[in-house]
Amino acid sequence: MSLNSVPSLALHATGTRRAQPLPAEEQLALLFHLTDLAPQVGSDEWPPHPPDATAAAYLECERIIRQHSKSFYFSSQFLAPDVRKAVRALYAFCRMTDDTVDMATSDPARALAAWVQQVRAPRPVPDNPVLVAWYDTRVRYQLAPQLVDELLAGVAMDLTINRYETFADLWLYCYRVASVVGLLVMGITGHAPGAEPYAIKLGVALQMTNILRDVGDDARRGRVYLPQEDLERFGLTADDILAGVYNRRFRDLMRFEIDRAHRLYEESWPGIALLPPESRFAVAAASRVYQGILDKIVLNHYDAHTRRAYLKLHEKLVRMPRIWWGVRRFK
Repeated sequence: MSLNSVPSLALHATGTRRAQPLPAEEQLALLFHLTDLAPQVGSDEWPPHPPDATAAAYLECERIIRQHSKSFYFSSQFLAPDVRKAVRALYAFCRMTDDTVDMATSDPARALAAWVQQVRAPRPVPDNPVLVAWYDTRVRYQLAPQLVDELLAGVAMDLTINRYETFADLWLYCYRVASVVGLLVMGITGHAPGAEPYAIKLGVALQMTNILRDVGDDARRGRVYLPQEDLERFGLTADDILAGVYNRRFRDLMRFEIDRAHRLYEESWPGIALLPPESRFAVAAASRVYQGILDKIVLNHYDAHTRRAYLKLHEKLVRMPRIWWGVRRFK
C-alpha cells in the first residue's frame, strides 16, 4: 500500500493531495505502517569501518556535492577542512534522501522506508559510502537524532502532500527539509546561544528559493508548493501552475514570493554573528549566493516554467568582496 492511498490522511481531487502535516514521529510511523518493513534494520555486530574506507566515503560525498550542488560546493570551500568534510557528508546524506523519493521507479514510500531503516541502523551498511561518512559525522559531532527524524519526516511529506493551503503550512515543510539542515550544520560548526531562530529563517529562505526556481520542474511532477492563499490572491489556481500559465498575474505572484524570501534572508543575516568567526564567511557566502538566484529569476522576467535560474562561477565570485566586508562588520 502506498502512502498516496490513505483516505484519512489525504483528500483526492483531480490528483490533489492535501493533508495536515503530522509530528515527525507519527509521519515516520505511518510510513512504516504502510509497508511491511520494520522501523530499524542492521546490526551493531558489523565491525567499524577502517580509516581508509571512511576517508574514501568522505571523498565520495565531496564528489556528489561537486556534481549536484555547485553553489553549496563553492561556499563550503571556505570552511575549515574538518568542518567542511562533515558538512559535505551532511549535504550528501540530504541529497541521497531526496533522491530516494524523487528517483524511485515503483513505490517511493517503500523506497523511503527502506532508506530510513538504513539511516537508523546501529551501524551503516558497508557498501554505502554516504551512510558511512554520515554515520561518522553524526557520531563524531553527537548530532541530535530528533533533528534527523524531522528531516526524514519532511521528505515523507512529499509522499502525502502536494498542495499547501497557507504559507504557515508551507513553513513546516521548509523547516523540516531546510532549516533542520542549518541546525545540524550548527551542530557541526558550533554557535552562540540564540542562533537557532536565525538558522530557521535562513533555511526557510533557502527552501523558498528552491521552490521559486523549480516551479516548472515541480509542476511536471504534479507538485505545487506555492500556497493556495497566495495563488488566490493573484487570481490563479494550482491548475494554472500545472499548465504553465505565464502572464501578468503569475509575474505578480512571483514578485510577491521573491520579496518574501528576500525579507527572510535579511532577517536571518544577524544570526551569522552568532557563529564561530571561522565559519561565518562560508555561511554568509551560501546565503548571499543562493539569494542571488532570486535576482536571476527577476532577470528571467519571472519565467520559472521554462528557464532555470542559477549563478555562474564569475557571478558568485563577484559577490565575494561585498560578502567579506559584510561579515567583517560583525564584532
